[in-house]
Amino acid sequence: MPFVLPKIYPITDVSISKLSHLEQFKRLIEGGATVIQLREKTASPREFYESAREVLALAEERNVKIIINDRADVAFVLKTDVHLGQDDLPPRAARQLLGNNAIIGFSTHSVRQAVEAVKLPVDYIAVGPVFATKTKQNPEKTVELEGVKRVREAIGDFPLVAIGGITLENAGDVFDAGADSVAVIGDLLFEPDKITEKMKRYLNL
Repeated sequence: MPFVLPKIYPITDVSISKLSHLEQFKRLIEGGATVIQLREKTASPREFYESAREVLALAEERNVKIIINDRADVAFVLKTDVHLGQDDLPPRAARQLLGNNAIIGFSTHSVRQAVEAVKLPVDYIAVGPVFATKTKQNPEKTVELEGVKRVREAIGDFPLVAIGGITLENAGDVFDAGADSVAVIGDLLFEPDKITEKMKRYLNL
């Protein structure tokens, strides 16, 4: 059965939420999340592996899909899916490592990158940052809604996630610009006690 992007694609981040990946995961699935990306920029590979393994056990129990950010090695060991950035293991190498059944997502930051990305063995691409974001150090230049529209026109119906500065207030505009899915980090995590409530509100958009 082909992978279908969720309309709302939450991403965990310990440094933002000050909660473990497992606790973020629990709050997100209480809010209705069905696909969650685990994002870890500061922990050691071993620490991230241990955290992801803990989450995966619950994910399998709850039938929720886990996608590992950046770390194809962790995805390989845990037999999960992966989302890669421009500086990570190249998608073709990741496909060789993870096999044909793994879901591989790939980040892009321009129309040119998006057009090249859809030729690769990936299942979806992300474009962004759409708007200014505080969740990434040294972010790429924003693409804005016009950039999302241009990427959509350039890639046809290839599955597209928009990311970067997305909030409850602007998500509708991002969908209107052509995104199949919106990835949300900061707006879900900056107030950790409201993660479940916010996730529910996103799903009701």
